[in-house]
Amino acid sequence: MISPAEIALRLVVAAILGSVVGFERQRREWTAGLRTHMLVCVGSALAMIVSAHGFGDVINKPGIGLDPSRIAAQVISGIGFLGAGTILFMKNQVIRGLTTAAGLWTIAGVGLAIGGGLYAAGAITTFIVLIILAAIKPIESRVFKKDKYNAIKLVVKRSQIDLGHIEKVLAKHKIIINEVRISPAFDDNGDNDEVSIFIQKQAASKENALTIMEDIRRQAAVNSVEFFAR
Repeated sequence: MISPAEIALRLVVAAILGSVVGFERQRREWTAGLRTHMLVCVGSALAMIVSAHGFGDVINKPGIGLDPSRIAAQVISGIGFLGAGTILFMKNQVIRGLTTAAGLWTIAGVGLAIGGGLYAAGAITTFIVLIILAAIKPIESRVFKKDKYNAIKLVVKRSQIDLGHIEKVLAKHKIIINEVRISPAFDDNGDNDEVSIFIQKQAASKENALTIMEDIRRQAAVNSVEFFAR
């Protein structure tokens, strides 16, 4: 039977390792941040402890057979629901939060490892996850920067819009248009169109995005402007 001191040690170590990954996500202002990752890791560790040691008083009784991995296995399946809550299916085919969801799933595995007493496996995995989240991102941005786009979404009056004026506004800010999509807007009267303008990510930084949006908003036919950064 596992001692209370060992139980406390495993839960504390799980909380510490969860906080390491959670801090990195919190720093980037994701909803699933420090506390969420700590709770997932501690909860997973507890589930593993219960799964492995919680049925010692009945496991040897006649007619009772228990698989100590059953509870732990449900953690991996169940964490998918929590991870799904961090994924944002935004407009213009933009999806965000997949990395955080994968991080939650992985940190649940770290909790299971610590709950099972595999301290080295949990610590090494946490270190690798931290490298992937913090150190690989700048490299990924540089290597794949040509395939990354920002999107400007407009809701405009169909009978009055002149896309040439919008193009001139973007040209003033040295923005080159890569792709334009026009579709009917989901409104009550059906008089509006939704215009999605895709531009290179490096063309419009977050600092000047507000200025660009304000210039576009001044156009008479424009009802609303949204800026999406991938």
